[in-house]
Amino acid sequence: MSTLLVLHSSLNSASSVTRELTAAFVQRFLAHHPVTTLIERDLITNPIPHLTPDMVPSVLGQEAGPNLADTLIDELERADVVVIGAPMYNFTVSSALKAWIDHVYRAKRTFAYVDGVPTALLPPGKKVILFVSSGGAYTEGAAKSIDFVEPFMRTAFKFIGISDVTIIRAESQASPEAASAERSRAMQRAMALSI
Repeated sequence: MSTLLVLHSSLNSASSVTRELTAAFVQRFLAHHPVTTLIERDLITNPIPHLTPDMVPSVLGQEAGPNLADTLIDELERADVVVIGAPMYNFTVSSALKAWIDHVYRAKRTFAYVDGVPTALLPPGKKVILFVSSGGAYTEGAAKSIDFVEPFMRTAFKFIGISDVTIIRAESQASPEAASAERSRAMQRAMALSI
């Protein structure tokens, strides 16, 4: 039995490209892997609070009882595959997704420093599938240097122990000429990965 953790972070609920790709992937994945536990979080309709000074003890694991960070880390530890819909906002991920990352980063639980060297603590074998949409094209050319989604997400997950990160992009969504073809290519990749 596998566990699939799905995170949605698009502000657009009606016509979101990442929500469409993520939903199609999950539906097909579950059809091929019916004995799967599904954990789904919509970080927009049920947002994770941004960190505040009074939350520091809970995020650091200094509170006596379980808290939201514990729950989010438990879900991540249980997951075999993490599927994330991450549209690009101002060259990076949404603040809602960043808030989730801030909560699952915990010293001595998801990472540690051993003799000054960062060490990932998540169980091995996990993979991330990241669906990214953007108004422009950022995988090559001049705009590549201002894409902070891919390098940030790869670094963020590698730091805690997930280096198997697949990124499926639907770029140029602001271009009437290119949007549909980009979306179709992304959907084909999503369907191929979901088997």
